[in-house]
Amino acid sequence: MKTSHFLSAGIAAAACATTLLASAAAAEPKYKANVPSSLITPDKVQTELLGELTFRDGMPSEATVRKTYDFIDLSRAVDAFLNGIPATSVYAMLEGLKQAGAKPGDLVLWENLYDARSLLLTPQTTTPYAFAEINVKDEPAILEVPAGRLVGAVDDAFFRWVTDLGVTGPNQGKGGKYVFVGPDYKGELPDGYRVVKTPTYRNWLFLRALVQDGDLEAATQGLRTQFRIYPLSKLNNPPKGRVVNASGAKINTIHANDYDYWAELNAVVQYEPADAFNPEIVGQFAAIGIKKGKPFAPDARMKKILTEGVAIGNAVARSITFRPRLESAYFYPGKRQWYSSFTGGSHEFMNNGERVLDDRIMFHYYATAITPAMAKPAVGTGSAYAIGAHDAKGNYLDGGKTYKVTLPGPVPAKDFWSFMVYDNQTRSVLETDQKTGGLDSNNPSVKANADGSYTMWFGPKAPKGHEGNWIQTMPGKGYNVLLRLYGPLEPWFDKTWMPGDFELVD
Repeated sequence: MKTSHFLSAGIAAAACATTLLASAAAAEPKYKANVPSSLITPDKVQTELLGELTFRDGMPSEATVRKTYDFIDLSRAVDAFLNGIPATSVYAMLEGLKQAGAKPGDLVLWENLYDARSLLLTPQTTTPYAFAEINVKDEPAILEVPAGRLVGAVDDAFFRWVTDLGVTGPNQGKGGKYVFVGPDYKGELPDGYRVVKTPTYRNWLFLRALVQDGDLEAATQGLRTQFRIYPLSKLNNPPKGRVVNASGAKINTIHANDYDYWAELNAVVQYEPADAFNPEIVGQFAAIGIKKGKPFAPDARMKKILTEGVAIGNAVARSITFRPRLESAYFYPGKRQWYSSFTGGSHEFMNNGERVLDDRIMFHYYATAITPAMAKPAVGTGSAYAIGAHDAKGNYLDGGKTYKVTLPGPVPAKDFWSFMVYDNQTRSVLETDQKTGGLDSNNPSVKANADGSYTMWFGPKAPKGHEGNWIQTMPGKGYNVLLRLYGPLEPWFDKTWMPGDFELVD
């Protein structure tokens, strides 16, 4: 009986197996590919950022769909913050000029120099600045620039270079008349004016007056009496230029680093032409709800994501700006701490067909004013910039400690050199009891060492015997420094000259 039972069971099992094999063979598709395993999405995928992602034959579960949409929206919000900084920075600048009492076409002039009361990204306080908005939305604008020792340019609403002015401009400091034309204008233009086309309606003009023998009045006279911006329609009866003195004005020209940032970015997108910016970036803005012609009205979920996106984006920008990881950012890798955002010498941040994204982020988060004369000056012209945010050991600078920096002689600057100290939070002039927030080589207090080098001191109190070469810092405040060389000479470019690092004294 047992033998018969086992035999029957075996026969049944064999029959079942045969049936299953036959069914499987029948289920095999006639046209079958050799599918690589790399194409297959497993039913469960473990990630560090999003945790477990689940699928059924490649189809994402509802939980996975929610996670991935949250992630892509947050990712796009971070990128929109970082890529939108050029636009919001110009917007904040032009809105800040209004706080000083200026309208488009007015010249905002710091004729008595700049100080920490006005918030502006990394300004120079030892030469007079002049800013203006050139708005071409309704019609072209006429610009009359006086002759003289002026250096500057015009940037568009996305901080792209439009033209140089002054000494580095097409008229080489001889003054001139320009007509700025927006993207929509189809009418006639007057003869005798240099035509400048711009892809955006709002444009920022900046000029710096180079001072000789400490005579501020002489340096700014042309700006105060001859500078004009007015609409083309008033060509035959031009109005007198209006100058707003902003020295001492408490205004803010720096974009927000919280949720208000999105309102600033939206204002730019709504005002400017739809095709004024790169379509990829415009698409990025639209993907998070900032779309031309549409109200910006994020729901509660998206508000939370956008708030998070600003927080992460701000942290990324600060990491790139104050702890750059690209070796190319450093002037003297492994030897000095000085670095710059113009690593490739391009005002468009281009390097062999590649836009160096970190360089663009660093520059626009930290500074203003884009022009080739800054990014890649010719020997003896323009200006060179080096950021110092660390001491010789790589530690952040501490306002409660004393440091010294030595510039070997001769310093390779045809015109002059300067040190300026900036607040890490605002990237504007550090608030101290020292109005200038820095010193330059034109200052009679600055003395050279016996060998022709210069040692500059940074700290909360003036070191005895070095008062004239001392720049004040504040206990409890970190800071960073810009070394500027005006008219940099060959030893700067071939790196045979190296500024010393910040050496901790006490």
